[in-house]
Amino acid sequence: MKYNFDEIIDRSASHCVKIDRLKAVFGRDDLIPLWVADMDFLSPPAIAEALIERTRHGIFGYTVPDNGYYNSIIDWLRQRHSYEVRREEITFVPGVVKGIAFAIDAFTRKNDKIIIQPPVYHPFRIVPESLGREVINNPLLFDNGRYSIDFDGLRRIVAENECKILLLCSPHNPAGRVWHEDELKQLAEICYDNNILVISDEIHSDLTLPGYRHRPFATVSEKARKNSITLMAPSKTFNIAGIVSSFAVTHNPEIRKQYLGYLSPRELDQPTIHALVATEAAYREGREWLDEAIAYIQKNITFVESFLKEHIPQIKVIRPEATFLLWLDCRELHLTQKELVYLFVHKAGLALNNGTIFGKEGEGFMRLNVGTTLSTLEKALDKLRKAING
Repeated sequence: MKYNFDEIIDRSASHCVKIDRLKAVFGRDDLIPLWVADMDFLSPPAIAEALIERTRHGIFGYTVPDNGYYNSIIDWLRQRHSYEVRREEITFVPGVVKGIAFAIDAFTRKNDKIIIQPPVYHPFRIVPESLGREVINNPLLFDNGRYSIDFDGLRRIVAENECKILLLCSPHNPAGRVWHEDELKQLAEICYDNNILVISDEIHSDLTLPGYRHRPFATVSEKARKNSITLMAPSKTFNIAGIVSSFAVTHNPEIRKQYLGYLSPRELDQPTIHALVATEAAYREGREWLDEAIAYIQKNITFVESFLKEHIPQIKVIRPEATFLLWLDCRELHLTQKELVYLFVHKAGLALNNGTIFGKEGEGFMRLNVGTTLSTLEKALDKLRKAING
């Protein structure tokens, strides 16, 4: 490989959430951090070089996106996802979760109902509830180690409730599903026919694993295109979450006008200098780095699967189709969730995400971030083996 993903980078004293928040979240700070969804790899050198060059300019005045910024996004989406987008359809937002919150504010009122599909990324529940909306759960179906959308359940929900928004996680976090085109079409049909706006979080779209292809929701049908806001970013893809470089794609002019009507007066659609520079550098020069990162992540996934199968067969990996996050089925350990968390944290010395933060459907599960060095995973899993087997 051209890039060294085995290099261990000291992330202390770098305002790193996964290290600096260990004590507050887990009660101790001597854990191997495998929780927060960023990677321990150096970002593509081209991004750092572009940021350094821009910083040397020395003036950091008011900023406006230029053609280079927009065209880098347009070209990337076309080349990576066969997704045709026009400049006027792209809007900067200061984070995907923030983009979801802004959409909820722009298109719903207090006590309106919003559909989520747990187990799912926890802000999907926390954000609407914090904004005074009612969350309606349509849990994913789980069969033979694979998750799928419960369309019958969704139809019952929309028949019994006046719902305003459905939050779609695509690819899915934490299950790692890459939704098929026919699944997305069916979802689009139900939501369009029932006046339910789809907010599609596609932040992991570039991280599909070998053999899988992401389909942007808006591309699967005209109903999907007319009735959605797609949120994307280079942040997960190139490990630049701290730069805050997300954007929304909205094809329907009426929906776009309403969304911008919320964002623009608050200047929430105004990017920082570093967001513009990093986005363009990532999309123009990051392809080779990304391909190698995905290959390394796949190697890590294979290692974790093999290790658990051989040494801790009670823990099953729900094989991901995208992302650097592994959803671990620990139910055969026959522990309560409290006991399961205690095992990982206090016996094994590991910081993973508690499965129940993704909904009650996550009971008996833990989420493991494999976006780290193989040597770190080897050390972590050996500690887990000793904690379970003695």
